[in-house]
Amino acid sequence: MERIGGAGLRVLSLALGIFLFCQGFSKLGWFMDSGFLAAELRGWREFAPPVSQLYLDVVAIPGAPLFARMVVSGELLAGVALVLGYRVRLAASLALVMVLNFHFAMGLLLEPAYLTNGDGLPVVGGLLGLVVGGKQLPFGLSRYQFT
Repeated sequence: MERIGGAGLRVLSLALGIFLFCQGFSKLGWFMDSGFLAAELRGWREFAPPVSQLYLDVVAIPGAPLFARMVVSGELLAGVALVLGYRVRLAASLALVMVLNFHFAMGLLLEPAYLTNGDGLPVVGGLLGLVVGGKQLPFGLSRYQFT
């Protein structure tokens, strides 16, 4: 039974890895111009609840030049790691922090509609499942020792 559960988590790792990689790939322009992220953050601010507006004003918008590059790098690297099955728990943990950060900044985490958002609870739940059970999944590089 453990082997079947591990295979299921490996499929989840592949699916979320492809999702994250594609998300990062779609944002490659942020490397050259962080204005894309800053504009998106300002757009979110208009509809965000007060606590998210404060976060956007104090942390996210001023840090957009750094965060733009971190997000693209993080999504691409986490995606590749999850697809390859390399350090799945670490990659899923970092991806989970990024996803929750975005959802908080948008104000989604504080809305009941978050429970029905396809990019919300399913992604967070999947990443959390990999954080908890993603150690040495079958058909992944983490099963092999590289010295």
